[in-house]
This record gives sequence, C-alpha cells and structure tokens, in this order.
Amino acid sequence: MPATLSLDQARRIALAAQGLDKGRPTGPVTSRTVGRTFARLQLVQIDSVNVLARSHFLPFFSRLGNYDRAILQRMSATHPRRMVEYWAHEASYIRPEHFSDLRLWQKRSWVSAHGMDAGLRATISGRILETLATARPLTAAEIAVRIGHVEEKQTDNWGWNWSAVKRVLEHLFEEGLVSAASRTDQFERKYTLATRVLPNVPAAVAGEPDSASALHRLIDAAAQAHGIGTVRCFADYFRTPVRAAAATVEHLVECGRLEPVTVAGWNREVFRHVDATLPRRATGRALLSPFDSLVFERRRLEELFGFHYRLEIYTPEHKRRYGYYVLPFLLRDRIVARVDLKADRARGTLLAKSAFAEPGAPADTAVELAAELRLMADWLGLPGVEVGSRGDLAGALAESVGCPQPVSALREQTSRGAVSLP
Repeated sequence: MPATLSLDQARRIALAAQGLDKGRPTGPVTSRTVGRTFARLQLVQIDSVNVLARSHFLPFFSRLGNYDRAILQRMSATHPRRMVEYWAHEASYIRPEHFSDLRLWQKRSWVSAHGMDAGLRATISGRILETLATARPLTAAEIAVRIGHVEEKQTDNWGWNWSAVKRVLEHLFEEGLVSAASRTDQFERKYTLATRVLPNVPAAVAGEPDSASALHRLIDAAAQAHGIGTVRCFADYFRTPVRAAAATVEHLVECGRLEPVTVAGWNREVFRHVDATLPRRATGRALLSPFDSLVFERRRLEELFGFHYRLEIYTPEHKRRYGYYVLPFLLRDRIVARVDLKADRARGTLLAKSAFAEPGAPADTAVELAAELRLMADWLGLPGVEVGSRGDLAGALAESVGCPQPVSALREQTSRGAVSLP
C-alpha cells in the first residue's frame, strides 16, 4: 500500500527538496555553496525584468542570503562552465549535463525562424556559423554588422520585433548549434558556437537519439528538485510533454526511483522521489522570485500551500490586485504574505509598494518580513527600506522596518524610472 502523508509532511518534503526548509548559512557564501544550491535546483529561469534584480539572481538569495552575484557570472561565462543557457522551464540556466537531453525535447519553434523562407534562413545560418567559427562571442547586432545584413526595423509586433539575424540565431540556439557565451550589461546574449561553451557536446545529434532515456534523466532530475509531486509537476519543470512524462514516471516507479504516495487532500496521483527527505519541521524564511522554481507550477502551489498566485506584470495597472512585481513571502512551512517590490537605485531605497497578509498569517509575519527586506536591501546595496500604504500588512510592516507611518504614496517618475515621494 502507498505510504500516506499529511499535507504538512508533503510541504516539508517539497521545501527540503528546494533547499528552503531551514535557515541560511551563517558563514560566507562560497562558489561551492552556490554550486551545490544550483545542483539541487537543476535550473534557474532567466527573465529580463530588472525592477528588483535579474530573476536568476533571486533564487540564490532566497536560499543563501547575502552572496556575491559575480559567482554566477563566473559559473555561466568561464570554463569549465557549471551552468549554461538553454530552453527548459522557459529560457533558463541549466546544468551542462542536461543540455543534450533537453535538446531532444525542447521545441520552441515559435521564437525562432521556422516560418522564414528556407533559402534565406539557410543563407543567413551559413554566414553566422562561418563568422562565429573565427570570431569572439558577439551580440546579434554585432553579428549583423559582421555579415553585412541590413534590414528595416520592424515595429508591428510588440516585444518580438526581431531582425532576421536574431531569429536565425535563436533557431540555431534551439538546434543546439549556437549557445550563449555570456551576457552584456544590457542583458543581451553574446553568441558563440555551442562546441565552445560545451566542448564535449557534439555539434549535431547524429543517428537515432535515445529520447526515452533522455526523458528518464530529465524527469528523475525534476522529481529530485520537487521531492514530491504529480506527473504534471515533474513534466512542467523542464517543460516536457505530459503524456511522455507519465510513461517515464511509470518507468521510474518500476526502477525504484519514485514511489507512489497518498497525500491528504491532494486528489491526484502523487509520487515521492527515493532521495527526498522529510524534515521534522521547517524553519526557513524567504522572499521568492515570481520565477522561483518552488512556484513554477501554480496548481501545485495552491494544492500544497493554499496560495493562489498570478504574476500581474502584463495586467493593466488599474486592474492589478497586488502589484507589478509581487514576491511571495515564505515563513517556516507556509506562504504567509506577498509584497510588491522595487529597487529604487537612484534613491538607494528598497520600496515595498504594497504588502498583503495571507489568511491565518502568524503574528510575527510583519517582523519577519521586515527583517527579510533589510537583508535584501543590504544584498542589493540599498541603504534604505520604505513601505507604501497599499495592503492590510502595510502599517505593521512600516512600523517593523522603522517607519513612523507608511509612505502615503509612491509616484513613478517615468522619465528616469525612479520613484519620488510627496
């Protein structure tokens, strides 16, 4: 008979698998510490939004506290690389050993040049590969100049007005022929041949690849990162097909890597990874990025934590319920609040534009959240913390961070992207 777990136990298993079940390291955070955390997570999602910090920096802060972000630069941009870019759960930094397996399962044709005229695509591809074979890593704009490609700038597709060179580069990136050697300060990819980033990876998949074994490895890694979850949870982690993932889960159960369990109140088939641990209690505290791997799968998040979460970046401002860039606040084994954050770098201030408590939030929520905000401000190099007036937690939070009153209004200065107070 499958083991029966309470919802509290399932939560603690999930938190332990993600490295969020206990307090942060007390000593200096080294490259080895960061590397161990990344190995546990398997991947971190990349996103260009920088209202607070680049999204791939935040999961490490959540788990490790004040660490040097240059460590991630070294891990992703210098040999031997311990993290590389590829499609996984959207654009992500992945462990190098997953690259060949993901290349067999990632189909992101909508972001590349599959719809382009085949002859034009082949011509541009050849010129790009010839250029990158002898050049240093280059941005898409630099490559366009090198190959002499000129075209009129498109403006009809907001957010995706890519040139033909950029589209073909993304096509080659998806195929695994081109990779990102690093990123510029503006977060542009600097492209190079994939064989230079991952010297042991062949330039192309030859013969009939063993896609089933590749998926077994990916789902096993996803299950380790989850600790406990459903087929849908595991498939979503690397964005692999659910039907194929279901067959892989059956295989991993037969191999003894996964075991079926029953979780009270979770009315789906649930599986626990054989390496998952169940801590007696959870003592952690963390602000979670909207792109943190703990919150990837929203249905799982609601079933485990009773927390309904929606990112409102693309919601018109007047329709937003909680704010633009809202981070869930994890305290011990519950998500107890959410806060809309902005790093006002011009004023040296971390702004909590709104703060909302979850139903049943414990009495120490404001005090603990205030301590977390101070820690984040210190990590970001921001001397001050300010709290806006929106939300039922705002008053208590403002008092806890040392403000006599919540800041009554926060007006955006669109000309500089800064915030001024009345």
